[in-house]
Amino acid sequence: MKLRQALILAGGKGTRMREITGGMIPKPLVRICGKPILERTIENLRMQGIEEITISVGYLHEQIVSCFGDGEKYGVKIRYIVEKEPLGSGGALYYLKETLKEPLLVCPGDVVFDIDIDRMFSCHLSKQALITLFVHPNTHPQDSDVILSDPDGRVTGILRKNEERRFYYANVVNAGILILSPETLGYFETLKPVNMEHDFVSSFIGKGAVFAYRSPEYIRDAGTPERFAQVEKDISNGTVAAKNLSRKQKAVFLDRDGTLNVYKGFLTKPDELELMPGAADAVKKINRSGYLAVIVSNQPVIARGECTDEGMREIFIKLETLLGQEGAYLDGIYYCPHHPDGGFPGEIKALKIKCGCRKPNTGMLKKAAEDFNLDLARCIMIGDDLRDARTAENASIPCVLIANERLKDTCGAELAPDILSAVDLALERYGK
Repeated sequence: MKLRQALILAGGKGTRMREITGGMIPKPLVRICGKPILERTIENLRMQGIEEITISVGYLHEQIVSCFGDGEKYGVKIRYIVEKEPLGSGGALYYLKETLKEPLLVCPGDVVFDIDIDRMFSCHLSKQALITLFVHPNTHPQDSDVILSDPDGRVTGILRKNEERRFYYANVVNAGILILSPETLGYFETLKPVNMEHDFVSSFIGKGAVFAYRSPEYIRDAGTPERFAQVEKDISNGTVAAKNLSRKQKAVFLDRDGTLNVYKGFLTKPDELELMPGAADAVKKINRSGYLAVIVSNQPVIARGECTDEGMREIFIKLETLLGQEGAYLDGIYYCPHHPDGGFPGEIKALKIKCGCRKPNTGMLKKAAEDFNLDLARCIMIGDDLRDARTAENASIPCVLIANERLKDTCGAELAPDILSAVDLALERYGK
């Protein structure tokens, strides 16, 4: 099954962009790198197999209709919903409730993005979701709407940006792009303003039918002059296109204990986790480098029965929270719960196995390569232990180790005094 239809939301007034528009053109028609934002979106959708596009318009809608017409010159069919009164971010879906017969991609008209739509749609189908949200980490989760989900990606709640936060949370932010199945449109009984996230999507969360699709691909609101300037720069230098997961990616693999957080032996509860000095700045450098920041960590305390899998996730969630508070984020987290040796009181027998994921084996790296379409040959390992160096050796990638008193052998890896120096060295010497 192929995703064929899309709805683009292009009805806003764009008041934050008046410095650029002068109030004379609708925001989606602002030219970025010589082309209207909305034209970029239409071309992007067409290249990925979208054949029919509905555009919801309002403010100065005549200009948008005149510019794109019926879509023939763009190789798609375009029709319009004219909002006589503003319908919020979701109200326009009411007009599709009688005609939509197959899944629909919904995206904003003032956002520049380049994502692998087929990957997202495959997730939607595999989860048998009614709604799939595109989510990603960002540099300011503390003032963004954060998506809460279970280990399978099932959304359990939405933490609004103005809500008080007395608990740790994963850096998983709603990007504004979603796929919905046609049966969801039964929600719309009358034509009225609807908030897409807090009204429409939230009404399905309790049914267990909303899933999060997490991806590091490029999605950025160009709706303020400052953001517009950054997006224009990202288009020009190739950053936008390069992040599409249909293209090969590269990652810096990071150990956790002794690398990002202070080494205290194996952690069994969140209170024990303390960021290493410079860890957030180091991760931010990776975030800005074009590399993905991916944790690969052995956690045998799960097999030993000293920490549950849920408890381990809480420790990683605290790590994400602390990094996010300083503007850094992780693209992926992988950990091995196994341990090959038995004899521990309370151990989990099913996890006492020799596996392919426990470092120095490369199973976690291979899983990340599958999830993110990595070119492993272009990746780098940073850790603090001989196992990290041997993992890198087994994967045929370079490694930088953080020097410490526990390190008896480097297995030929480079040495650095701390995590920030390690990232600087890795990117300068091996970045490509």
